[in-house]
This record gives sequence, structure tokens and C-alpha cells, in this order.
Amino acid sequence: MPRARNPENRGLPKRWLLEHGAYYYQVPRGSESAWDGKRKFRLGKTLPEAYRIWADRIGVIANASTIGALLDRYLLQVIPLKGINTQRQNKVAIKPVRAVFCDMPLLDLKPRHVYQYVEKRGGRPGAHREIEILSHAFTKAVEWGYIDRHPFKGEVRLAGEKPRTRYIEDWEIVECLSIVPRRKLGSVLAIQAYIRLKLLTGMRLGDMLRITMSGLKEDGIHITPGKTEHTTGKRIIISWSDDVRAAVAMAKAARPMKFSSFLFCNRMGEGYFDEETGRAGGWESMWRGFFERVMAETKVTEKFTEHDLRAKCASDAMTLEHAQALLTHADSKITKRVYRRKPEIVKPLS
Repeated sequence: MPRARNPENRGLPKRWLLEHGAYYYQVPRGSESAWDGKRKFRLGKTLPEAYRIWADRIGVIANASTIGALLDRYLLQVIPLKGINTQRQNKVAIKPVRAVFCDMPLLDLKPRHVYQYVEKRGGRPGAHREIEILSHAFTKAVEWGYIDRHPFKGEVRLAGEKPRTRYIEDWEIVECLSIVPRRKLGSVLAIQAYIRLKLLTGMRLGDMLRITMSGLKEDGIHITPGKTEHTTGKRIIISWSDDVRAAVAMAKAARPMKFSSFLFCNRMGEGYFDEETGRAGGWESMWRGFFERVMAETKVTEKFTEHDLRAKCASDAMTLEHAQALLTHADSKITKRVYRRKPEIVKPLS
């Protein structure tokens, strides 16, 4: 539940507060550049003055003529709609782009400037992600009516990062599931249950760790995928099968707190996923410990990530459409390019 506002702040716009006789705006983390680099921006001593300064500041952002102003609006209006991890990555990526292009008029950006930027950044993969953000900001600039056409979309060809190709073989999963837990309840059993359920459903880490006992209904597992730039965001129901029931039963048996509302929980009965940070530190620590045992006690020689399990689910699905539905992708292109990792079987001409 959101924290109740102090009495003096009730009725004020969101993120406003009255402090020491003046009105302030609490700047969202990562949006400081739009507010003179401040985390708490002073709006004024009186309410009319505060509203006037607020309107002037928002007006500058809403009528962007420079790349810096465009990125400010992008920070305020677009990034908050993305998943928490994506928000954090985008905010990191925007900083160097804004530092270079801040004062450049929107209409002055040319494809050569993009190539020069990537070259000066040493051609690092991070530079490509930064240009992706810049490109999407310009797509929004067209939508918002600042410019008539994107200045470099389709005209810049960067050697992008190759998608990860690690495919987990079935025998490697068998090896992971062969690890003998040292305690009746504990991390090994929980992670083995997680692996089994992940391979059947393809759910994201956050969605898996958000599964609640109330979400286990008669017709299946009810989940609403977390916000990301690729997800449909629609609620889905993973229907029951014998294998899904067995994986869920295994996860229930591994819980150290039987009365927790979460399927995967810690000793306090709390869920592992932190909605505020988008991280699951305790779970990630358990995963690392589990893999230390896998590498030491089994025939597996190459580590794989939790994300590779999701790719294996997509790769093992009979069709691209089924894989896309499991991964809740809005566009099958990302499913095919990043997650379908098995070689395509091509029949010869007869």
C-alpha cells in the first residue's frame, strides 16, 4: 500500500510537498536533469507561484526544441511506463547521450552524428543501447509533433550485439535435478522446482517469484506479466497439466514457511522479488550457490543463466506462435531472434 500523505500535503499534486513554508517537487529518480539536477525542486513560497513555475517548467519540456528537452520529456512520460529493470537501464543509458547532445536542436541531428557518437564511445555494446534510446525518443518526437520525420531511422546501420545462443540440453537439466538437497527444506529443492516450472511455462523471473497461493486456481495459474517493452501486459492463465501440478507441488513442499502467500518464499514467508528495485537479491544468491554445486558435482561444464531457461522453453515449443504465447511477447520477432535457439530444420528440395 502507498504511504499515507502528511496532512499538510493532502490535496497537492502528486510528488508535491509543503516544507519549511515553501512548495517543493520531489523529482523521480533518474529525472533530475529535467529539474536542474535536483532531487527536490523548489516551486515557490505561495501556491499560485508554485503552480506558475510548475507550468512554465512542464511547458519547456512539452515544447521541446532541443534533444535535451526531448530526453527530459521521455524520462518523465515514457520510461515510467516500462518495467522496473528496463527503467533503470534506460536511465543509465540516457545520461551519456544527454551529455553529448543536450543543446543540439532537434532538426540538426544527422546520421553522421550517430556514427561519430558510437565511434567515440569505442563501439562498445552499451553505446548501441544508448542509440536505441535516442532513436525511440525521436520516434516519440514524431508522435508528439515536434518533427515530421525521424532523422536517422533506417539510415544508420550499427553492428549490433549478437543475441545469446546458449541452448540448454535436456541432459544438463537432468544433471541439475540430480543434486541432492542437504536439508529437507531449502534452496536446492526450491530452485529445482523453479527450474521444472520455468521450463514448462517460460515465465519471467519476476512473474515466477510473484506467483501467489491465491493465484493457483481451479483452471490454472493466474498471472499478470510485469511491465516490459516487449510484453503484451495481458493477464494469462497457465492451464494445469500433470507436469505443471508436479512442479507446483514440489515448490510447495520446498517452502520454509508453509503459511506464506507466495509459492516461492524465504524463511520469513516473504516473496523474493522487490517491486521497487526490480531485483531479487536473495533468490539470485541462492541461484549462485546452487550453480556452484552443479559445477562441482555434475557433468555440466558450461554455466547457464536463469534467462537461458526461458529461452529453452521457447526453443522447445513446437511452434513460434506457441513460444510467443508462453513468453507473452507482443511481437514474435523478439521471440524468434532472441529466444528460439535451436537450429532450424530445413527440408531439401525433392
